[in-house]
Amino acid sequence: MDIFSTRLTLSPSSSQMFEGDSLSLSCEEDDSSAGWTLRRNTTRRQRTQCGAGWGTSAGSSCKISYIFPWDSGVYWCESREGATSQSINITVSGKMTVILQSPVLPVMEGENITLICRTQTSSDLPADFYKHGSLIIHRPTGHVTILHVSKADEGVYRCNIRGHGESPPSWISVTGQQLHFD
Repeated sequence: MDIFSTRLTLSPSSSQMFEGDSLSLSCEEDDSSAGWTLRRNTTRRQRTQCGAGWGTSAGSSCKISYIFPWDSGVYWCESREGATSQSINITVSGKMTVILQSPVLPVMEGENITLICRTQTSSDLPADFYKHGSLIIHRPTGHVTILHVSKADEGVYRCNIRGHGESPPSWISVTGQQLHFD
């Protein structure tokens, strides 16, 4: 059985969030999303499902309208038979002043990705972007798009907004080669 026949997707696609943000999670399967449940493991509770004291469940989707720091933890999809999706670690900050929104799932080679450096109130402030601790670019709008990503773009990214601070690190994973047919 393919344990990754189902994907957990997030909207917005970011593993870093501010307290008060909203988050939608869903289990997406090739055939059907019936029978999949959103689960999480946080420091407060072990292995609880959406609707059991957190989130609003709608089929194989879950909506958290106001996320708290104690919602930080590992999230995944699980079937009735016990099959699981990949897990995603979500960090919710009540204290951090800057976060880096970046893809939480592996990105296919050749795709474009956008990184957004934001404070709780703004996502268009000037920001410096770092990869493995080295400055790669300054953007006056706080957004940077990496075109046609390759394995060389994989790594740990951070951003800094002067006067506000630095984001926690965010790992960007690049996978596979896209097939192109003429």
